[in-house]
Amino acid sequence: MAQRRITLKDIAASLGVSANTVSRALAGRSDISVATQERVRKEASRLGYVPNSLARSLVSGNSGTIGVVITNPSNPLYSQLIAGAAEAAREAGKTLILIVSAEDAKTENDGIESLLVSSVDAVIAVPVQIDPGPWRRLTGVGVPLVLVNRDIPQLAVDFVGVDHFASMQRMVEHVVAQGAESIWAVEEDLDVPSVASRLEGFYQGLADVGMSRPVGKEIRIPTRRVRSLAQPWQAEEAYAVGLELFKLEEPPDAMVCGNDFFALGLVKALQEYGYRVPEDVLITGVGDHPYSHFMSPAITSIRLPGYELGAEGMRLALSRLRDTQQPKRRKMVETEHIIRGSSVSST
Repeated sequence: MAQRRITLKDIAASLGVSANTVSRALAGRSDISVATQERVRKEASRLGYVPNSLARSLVSGNSGTIGVVITNPSNPLYSQLIAGAAEAAREAGKTLILIVSAEDAKTENDGIESLLVSSVDAVIAVPVQIDPGPWRRLTGVGVPLVLVNRDIPQLAVDFVGVDHFASMQRMVEHVVAQGAESIWAVEEDLDVPSVASRLEGFYQGLADVGMSRPVGKEIRIPTRRVRSLAQPWQAEEAYAVGLELFKLEEPPDAMVCGNDFFALGLVKALQEYGYRVPEDVLITGVGDHPYSHFMSPAITSIRLPGYELGAEGMRLALSRLRDTQQPKRRKMVETEHIIRGSSVSST
């Protein structure tokens, strides 16, 4: 049998005071003596009183909570995003309610409803759906929404992201400068915005240096994330594809990968066929995961600003709470190209 929730009346009855006195004492009102406030707090703690945040929010118009909706916590970018958002929220005296959509529209819709019921002050979201309808459930009742990493142009809300297109464009320029004349893009076999944007940047990078499209080859890696996008990437998946590819044809001068896991798997496959990195093939990744620096050779990677995305998203949400009439804002956080041994030609 569920235990009954302790109320202000229970505390008041135990202390022999009014419920109004208990309420004002717990709120730290100056018309209640410090001694009485302390006595009320101790009794509330002893009885196991938990404040009703929903009721409190109806009175104050502020629940003290911010909703954060992400697709996949196993993705290092999003785990860093959560950390950045949490730190900025803590500094502002807010707490987070985390919703994981696992790239599923129904789960995302259910999460939106949960956030509405929880009366969150604002929401930061990496959306699954490009349909603005579900998100208007939030904005329609005045809940500020900040989109992170994936935009929905039809929504007049704030956005903070990174330029995947320009980042991959610059990486192509880097390997060409190292002498690469044939380049493969290695990406996940999924239709998601970040992959599409990087591939566009890949082909634009080839065009910028006067290389024809056929010079660039696009390799898609089927992963277990095809079954569930909440799963992490696996180096073994790119390794298996690489073993089959290099059995049939020689590798290119360079392979620019969509994540460091793929780069790791391909390095191993190349080495098993006797190819050297970087002497024979240049390799780059995305994400700058902790192990990349300790590889031999260390992996060149695009560092994604996950922490900064979360912190900036939270700052935009808090700013929007202070001034709801601000114009729509769009901010891009810079990526960083970390050049290491895997992509630096020895000639």
